[in-house]
Amino acid sequence: MGTKTNPVGETLAARGPAMRDALAAVEIPAAAVAPDVKRIEPPGRWFSWNLKELIEYRELLYFLVWREIKVRYKQTLIGAGWAVLQPVATMVVFSLFFGRLAKIPSGGLPYPLFFYAALLPWMYFAGALTGATGSVVENQRVITKVYFPRVLLPLSAVFSGLVDFGIAFVLLIGMSFYYRVTPGPWLVFVPLFLLLAMLTALGAGLWFAALNALYRDVRYVVPFLIQFWLFASPVAYPSSLVPERWRTLYGLNPMAGVIDGFRWAVTGQNPPSLGLLAASAAAVLVMLVAGLWYFRRVETTVADVV
Repeated sequence: MGTKTNPVGETLAARGPAMRDALAAVEIPAAAVAPDVKRIEPPGRWFSWNLKELIEYRELLYFLVWREIKVRYKQTLIGAGWAVLQPVATMVVFSLFFGRLAKIPSGGLPYPLFFYAALLPWMYFAGALTGATGSVVENQRVITKVYFPRVLLPLSAVFSGLVDFGIAFVLLIGMSFYYRVTPGPWLVFVPLFLLLAMLTALGAGLWFAALNALYRDVRYVVPFLIQFWLFASPVAYPSSLVPERWRTLYGLNPMAGVIDGFRWAVTGQNPPSLGLLAASAAAVLVMLVAGLWYFRRVETTVADVV
């Protein structure tokens, strides 16, 4: 039998040296050979945050917030109507028992308006804190596979609650006109007190999110803490019931300043004590810095223990 020849193989063999020389002469860009590599370094010993990195991941934050909102109202009958139904039902119950039966003073305001103006920032804070606490554990599959700044998880829970707040705030303005309590120029301070509520929820949420990743008991503690915190804040009663000498100390509860200030900004009545506001603002700052520090400290090991 004759030997079969492979014309293609012979052609490649003949052109092999020439092809190698041609490829060697081609200049390949360095970026094509070595793609961009992101260097991930552990945080400093004390306190360090890469703000540039957080800005780079802003689109991820947007999608996390959008996902939180979609999941919240997925397969619900009334959808965003729960943002109004829940606080209204709570207002009716508290107005009946605390306003009509217990005769809790309301600073000259109709008790439903007095209570609802305080309930609105409180419910936003409670919802944001609950969502931030479980954010790390609920996203454990993503955390163990992909790198991104973990702080975006509790941050997304804080931002997603603003949708419910905005819907319920429209009803609050309507109630103000109904009770003939026209909002005045103090309404411009509403974003300021809302920002304080956001920072309070973020500061506490960072602590509990990190602790919840390490100890699952935290998810049982947070609901009890929120319930206790509710009665320790001037939601159903005015802070004027607290003796004057204790009012600054009472302001160390950051939500005390938020609720008093928010209620005043909407109704224009019962301005909060400056000492109470200063104490609450200082408490918010301390809680936020401490929460960022602790979360940053746990962030390096959270993927291994979550």
